[in-house]
Amino acid sequence: MTELHDKRGDRAEPAGSLAQRVADRMLTNDTATRSLGMHIVSVGPGRAELTMRIRPDMLNGHGTCHGGFIFALADSAFAFACNTHNYITVAAGCSIDYVRPALAGDLLTATAEERALAGRSGVYDIHVVNERGETVALFRGRSHRKQGHVVPE
Repeated sequence: MTELHDKRGDRAEPAGSLAQRVADRMLTNDTATRSLGMHIVSVGPGRAELTMRIRPDMLNGHGTCHGGFIFALADSAFAFACNTHNYITVAAGCSIDYVRPALAGDLLTATAEERALAGRSGVYDIHVVNERGETVALFRGRSHRKQGHVVPE
């Protein structure tokens, strides 16, 4: 592993390790993500991957997963990805396109990727797929960086 240095030339923590510490802290405080049965598969600078199994209590009147639960999974992946740099970051806006329904028992995976980061603003794309690799939803989030850090520097 390449040794990283901060702007002062001091030895810095590897970025992936910092992203994991941030994710661990956030998950500890995120009762919504935990109560929906989401699991973090991986995190790294500007990215996160989460999974969620669709339970019968998540189905709508048509017998498919309520879009709000799919949105919640994508939104959680977005939140974890945009906070990996250890700055408190919140959503400024987002949109979602539902491509196909999810069914009871489906394991959904949301993969969030940073597309742009400039100043206090970021853009993230989140791809939600089922266990067959079929696209369920496409989500785009815009982030706003606030002052402060998720974990102590």
